[in-house]
Amino acid sequence: MIRRIFNKLQVKEKRRRLRNEMTRAECELWKYLRRRNLRGYKFRRQFSIDIYIIDFYCPQLKLAVEVDGDTHLTDEEIEYDKKRQKHIEEYGIQFLRFTNGDIYNGMDYVLEKINEKIDELTLMNHSSTD
Repeated sequence: MIRRIFNKLQVKEKRRRLRNEMTRAECELWKYLRRRNLRGYKFRRQFSIDIYIIDFYCPQLKLAVEVDGDTHLTDEEIEYDKKRQKHIEEYGIQFLRFTNGDIYNGMDYVLEKINEKIDELTLMNHSSTD
């Protein structure tokens, strides 16, 4: 039996609720990621991997993009995020993390970092198929 790790039914309602209640920063970034706006890559929002939900995910690149708001600044949340990220990375998924401030004050920087990661992952994918 194959174990389902993506978009488990147990978290479907939570994913739906999070999509409907995206933060302002998430909405701002989503404008650039949706509809293959960023170099033709499809990003999904509020995508679950195992029991965890990530803000944005590009399956083709195995790239997770997280927007960390003020709730991610406590010691407990920082530890939780580290544990969660480590678990998800075990599936070969790479992470980029940005703060709300990054989104509001430096969208060009955010998009540059995402594009750099896309270049890196594309190069890795091409060299592994050669």
